[in-house]
Amino acid sequence: MNKLKFLAVGALALLVLFLMGKWWSDARFFSAYDHDLPLNPRVEELRTEPGYTMTKLYFDGEPGETVPTLLAQPKDASSPMPCIVFLHGIGQEKEFLDDIAPIYCPSGFAIVTFDQYTRGERRLPKDASALTKLTAFKTRAAKTVVDTRRLLDYLAQRPDIAQDRIYLLGVSYGAVTGSTAMALDKRLAAGVLMYGGGDFSILLNSPAVNDDLGAFAGIVKPLTSWYLRPSDPILYVAGIAPRPVLFQNGSRDSIVVPAAGKALADAAKDPKEVVWYDSEHVGLDEAHTRKVLDDARVWLLKQDDPFRKVAEGAQAAGIANAA
Repeated sequence: MNKLKFLAVGALALLVLFLMGKWWSDARFFSAYDHDLPLNPRVEELRTEPGYTMTKLYFDGEPGETVPTLLAQPKDASSPMPCIVFLHGIGQEKEFLDDIAPIYCPSGFAIVTFDQYTRGERRLPKDASALTKLTAFKTRAAKTVVDTRRLLDYLAQRPDIAQDRIYLLGVSYGAVTGSTAMALDKRLAAGVLMYGGGDFSILLNSPAVNDDLGAFAGIVKPLTSWYLRPSDPILYVAGIAPRPVLFQNGSRDSIVVPAAGKALADAAKDPKEVVWYDSEHVGLDEAHTRKVLDDARVWLLKQDDPFRKVAEGAQAAGIANAA
């Protein structure tokens, strides 16, 4: 009996230590951001495309990590120019910027993105263990938020970028992480959260997840929701206010279920706009994807319009004085 009691007490102590460790880790989940760390930026390549230039560059994110980045800038835009920070979806890479730069650059926006941790130039080794992949999946959310803030530090060093006209565009996973990045960093003046969602207990209840997990869904989903809890954007999205935000969601989305999209939008404060499309997840239909991206462009133009009117007024005054 004494041995059983000893084992029970030991097991309880280990459980308490484990829970305390998780609580400590969760409380520090986004704490790796340090504004004072050197960025050590370097440009590797500059190429010209119809209507825009594309710069490939690197900067330091967390200590010891380099963040591969692409920056597209309209050829004929006046400087300093507005800039969109684009956070890509879970399976995309920074090169997707070439697909959407022709949508935003003609409207005078620069647009920048980076390879999120585990994607593109930051992929895990092919022989990475299952535990490494699981840990990396959780860590990716924290790193994406930290890297976004370090990217803002880099943009602050560029005189060709208007510091009060930097906007966020997050798509799918990029909307999940982008809502948190925007809540934590006030330098993002407005944002579009495209087909994202919150409350992981709802988000994990999608047909896609249920199909992947099969008979294990009932056990795995609650544990996963608990494990990923510190990265749930529903905890942070209210912090975006009073800056404006647009939520775009699909009423037939089988990846980010509508209830998760609604939960995230409901948790946000005004000013906010919520638009529902009669659609599946963004990216599954090319024509619809272009429409949603263009709707986001129009909305961002609306946010940027006051700055453009001031610039136009100043230009007109300069011409008049010169005359």
